[in-house]
Amino acid sequence: MNRLLELLLPLYLGVDTRWGAPSERDERGSVTTEHVLWAVAVIAIVGIVVAALKAYVTSQAGNIK
Repeated sequence: MNRLLELLLPLYLGVDTRWGAPSERDERGSVTTEHVLWAVAVIAIVGIVVAALKAYVTSQAGNIK
């Protein structure tokens, strides 16, 4: 069990035990994170626009006689 931990722990921490330097990490997930952040930003902007339009329409509907 200890041998398994010795093999897996450096991989989890991103350290190459042969040289003591960080191993090359795969950064493919960073694009996914960027897309998620952009999607959240777009949803927030759309929500603000919808709230502003709703407030405008509600106020104009109150002016109808």
